[in-house]
Amino acid sequence: MISHKNDAALDELAAGLETWSALAQWTPARVFTRFLPLKNHERVSPILRSGDALLPITTVVTEAGIRYGLDFGTGYSHGLFLDQRGNRAKLHALRPKRLLNTFAYTCSFSVVAGLTGAETVSVDLSRKSLDRGKENLVLNGIAEAGHRFINDDALELLPRLGHRGERFDAIILDPPTFSRGNHGRLWQVEQNFEDLILAALEVAAPRCAILLSTNCTKLDPDSLERQARACAKIKRRATDYTRTPAMVDFPQGHGASTVWMMVR
Repeated sequence: MISHKNDAALDELAAGLETWSALAQWTPARVFTRFLPLKNHERVSPILRSGDALLPITTVVTEAGIRYGLDFGTGYSHGLFLDQRGNRAKLHALRPKRLLNTFAYTCSFSVVAGLTGAETVSVDLSRKSLDRGKENLVLNGIAEAGHRFINDDALELLPRLGHRGERFDAIILDPPTFSRGNHGRLWQVEQNFEDLILAALEVAAPRCAILLSTNCTKLDPDSLERQARACAKIKRRATDYTRTPAMVDFPQGHGASTVWMMVR
């Protein structure tokens, strides 16, 4: 899947894929392209660029031995974001006991944590995405017991979790750039990410690892870390920060900006 914002970016990424494939001596069975518009209503379904058009539009892929279902017929959301695989690997290495996965999408982080024995709570406004997350657990032989799926607005749910005394040693914060929450509440990551971080810190156990991630081009890793430090100061939590290495198959400037906020 090649995601692009304009024709020039598409040409650059397609050329990069061709070069990398030649060097790796690997040929993709199919290549889809996906246009990333500024506004949600301009989204269109992925387009098959190369490969057999008669193959099923659903498939299962394997990353680091973990299986994920893909569906190229669902429009914008095909099932797995490859730019997060370094963070999935880090979560696997952290081996948390309790994971809170907000804006969980198809729950790939929950699957990773579940395979290490963690309890998980996956939160998303899309019930359909959560259903696909449940299917990903089944694909990997993970029983649903110990894994909760909550169809709700994460920013509204977090205070309720805090009031119930729930605490987590790993939290995933990977919100959309723009969306509408419950009751039509407007979400814009540039204005609201700090609110999300503050709410997450209320349910963060000691030694909690919090992933901060965004596709908003106006928020780079340095910006995320500055916001996180300001929130930690407000909540009087001591924190350290780390970043996963850049992936060689993503050109500079492409993919999500991410920072791990490590609560002491």
